[in-house]
Amino acid sequence: MSGGGETSRAAPYRTPLKRARGLGSGKSGTHHFWTQRVTAMVLAPLAIWFVWTLVTLVGVDLDTARAIIARPWNTIIFAVFLVSMFWHAKLGLQIVIEDYVHTRSLEIAAHLLNNFLCGLGAVASLYAIARIAFSA
Repeated sequence: MSGGGETSRAAPYRTPLKRARGLGSGKSGTHHFWTQRVTAMVLAPLAIWFVWTLVTLVGVDLDTARAIIARPWNTIIFAVFLVSMFWHAKLGLQIVIEDYVHTRSLEIAAHLLNNFLCGLGAVASLYAIARIAFSA
């Protein structure tokens, strides 16, 4: 076998660039994977708390609902829940875009739209919580 100890017949004919092209960077995938898992673990108990809080708000008047949401711990937990939720959604949609959008210009546009909408959603949610917390 020629090729300087190569185990594959095609390997000697492929440049390192050819082997790496299309595979993406090997530097950020692990961080993305763990960030998505951590946000999921944070969201699991917070989602239960969120549903429980919504159930306790059923049938109360607006002033009582505002007062409950404006409690310092509730406000903080709502903020953490929403930031984690939008961050987790952004990461998940990023993977979907990378896996299923094969036209480079559409992929870039989808990533920009994903970042913009998730950021806008997070900022709008935090603004709403702040308004409730500081006006109640």
